Amino acid sequence: MTPTLFLRPFHSALRTPHSALARLALLALLAAAPLAAAELTVTLQDLQGQPVVDAVVSVTPLDAPLPPFAATAPVATVAQKGGEFSPYVTPVRTGTRVRFPNEDQVQHHVYSVSKAKPFEIPLYAGNEEHSEVFDKPGVVTVGCNIHDWMVAYVVVLDTPWFARSGEDGQARLSDLPAGRYRYDVWQPRLAKPLTEEIVFTADGPAAKRALTLTLKVDRRVRRALEGGSGGAYKP
Repeated sequence: MTPTLFLRPFHSALRTPHSALARLALLALLAAAPLAAAELTVTLQDLQGQPVVDAVVSVTPLDAPLPPFAATAPVATVAQKGGEFSPYVTPVRTGTRVRFPNEDQVQHHVYSVSKAKPFEIPLYAGNEEHSEVFDKPGVVTVGCNIHDWMVAYVVVLDTPWFARSGEDGQARLSDLPAGRYRYDVWQPRLAKPLTEEIVFTADGPAAKRALTLTLKVDRRVRRALEGGSGGAYKP
């Protein structure tokens, strides 16, 4: 006798416990899958064709909110070493705590009168460390009240997407959700920031931009320490 084969309707089969678990697992997998993200590389040069270092490139979404700020303040470092601030330019997101360790064996008096973050750290030396929270967006010029040639910039941004150009003049940004953005370029010697609109697509190629910047003359005066970081300053 030939056995009878009973077929359960497809829509009925989906209601079984095993298939329900399978559907839930599939939904969880889709939710956990990373969204496709875009990349942007900006190449900067001056009028002589030389790479532009220490430019800050940032992108801000025009049709979507910014991601939330971190619950714990991130930390950046601007050191005093050899009679200079290092790095010269430091981009950070709003709410970042910036450390100012003194790696020289002479005293420094770090301060700023910028509207975005006025502060003062009185005389300290011997690798002492102090920090400040930068809680407002803007460009903060940092100096030393004793050694007036020392200068640095902390660029405070609300957006989490930014990069500083390196020795090759390139700034690279990644993990950019698809959408319409404004990108800005700032550099200490740039007469005014550059601003353009750009659109990123999830499945498109990495975006590239090449810009030639007109820069003002670099008037920084660099003075080294006699005998390294533990000696007196050369006049």
